[in-house]
Amino acid sequence: MSLNTFLKRTLLTVGAAMALGLSTLAAADGTIKVGVLHSLSGTMAISETTLKDTMLMLVDEQNKKGGLLGKKLEAVVVDPASDWPLFAEKARELLAKDKVAAVFGCWTSVSRKSVLPVFEELNGLLFYPVQYEGEESSKNVFYTGAAPNQQAIPAVDYLMNDLGVKRWVLAGTDYVYPRTTNKILEAYLKAKGVDEKDIMINYTPFGHSDWQSIVADIKKFGSEGKKTAVVSTINGDANVPFYKELGNQGISAEDIPVVAFSVGEEELSGIDTKPLVGHLAAWNYFMSVDTPANKAFIKQWHAFIKDDKRVTNDPMEAHMIGFNLWVKAVEKAGTTDPDKVAEAIIGLDTPNLTGGTAKMLPNHHITKPVLIGEIQEDGQFDVVWKTDKEVPGDAWSDYLPSSKVIEADWTGEKTGGKPCGNYNTETKKCSGQNYK
Repeated sequence: MSLNTFLKRTLLTVGAAMALGLSTLAAADGTIKVGVLHSLSGTMAISETTLKDTMLMLVDEQNKKGGLLGKKLEAVVVDPASDWPLFAEKARELLAKDKVAAVFGCWTSVSRKSVLPVFEELNGLLFYPVQYEGEESSKNVFYTGAAPNQQAIPAVDYLMNDLGVKRWVLAGTDYVYPRTTNKILEAYLKAKGVDEKDIMINYTPFGHSDWQSIVADIKKFGSEGKKTAVVSTINGDANVPFYKELGNQGISAEDIPVVAFSVGEEELSGIDTKPLVGHLAAWNYFMSVDTPANKAFIKQWHAFIKDDKRVTNDPMEAHMIGFNLWVKAVEKAGTTDPDKVAEAIIGLDTPNLTGGTAKMLPNHHITKPVLIGEIQEDGQFDVVWKTDKEVPGDAWSDYLPSSKVIEADWTGEKTGGKPCGNYNTETKKCSGQNYK
């Protein structure tokens, strides 16, 4: 082969490779990728699979409206399989390899804590749709689920003031959300005059199935002459045997009511709810809410999933709110650049499904109503109490000494002029992550 022929073929090969590369780049530029980071297997699949389906529905709906910034949205779904280190690996894959514009995902706080360093390192955006323990505000995370002051504290107030509860069982799965939430609740109860001997705290592993002795202890604790309630932060599929054991031991809602923070319509759809009628859950949305917006959402969900028996739940609404706020912020910023979207989203609002409005606050939490629902035989909830208006989410608890002096404000207005998620109002210093 002559030198000229070799050079020509080499140039043609390089040219073809460049053309293929440009074609691939053009194809990638033709869509805006959205990451979906939810467990589709393992102990949390009972709760998270529905959230994956919800995101697919929201992306499909947005594409029917013409997409975003003139481009179609493309959902990139991964399965972290209820494995907390794997959440971090999958998050890195979504951000570094798939180049997603935003990620919607996680359920447990331990999964969120696992991915948080990745989002901060790679400057990605995470929309987190589940109630959590607070004590956090990252510039890279938008918390569309409830903070403790939007769920746990109002639930305890309801039990105390409306049901006359005097003794408290704080039962949770053994990880960061239940432990931190119960730390806040224990401090709150003691501030309300509850004696330490009237507070029982118990933790069990993920997937715990043998509840006989624990439920017996709860029954004994509640038999000492004071009205007793269980405040449950039990997560995942452990709820199924827990509630079954309550029924087996004849514990009714009249005897010892249980108010749950992680049990919604999806979890109840897999069990016999008759023994559980009257037990409670505290959320910011229930499928049974009678509003035009909720009816339209349920109709849309059933049409998308092609199953009229599939239920809706609170984290689904949180994903809807987060997704709609993200779309508005991208449209306002004119780009999917994370810094510009994060700046644009503060102050934006969107309708919720209960007839009110969800607004993104400077601390990256949103405004939410609080509802207490009573379990019905059909697995739905009858709303027995709700707040008059939306409650702003607090990133840092007012009931923990180390937290009540901390402020989060990503505009800088309340944090010494510098955007900060962990600003000490006494020392006037930001010890957390902040904008460079």
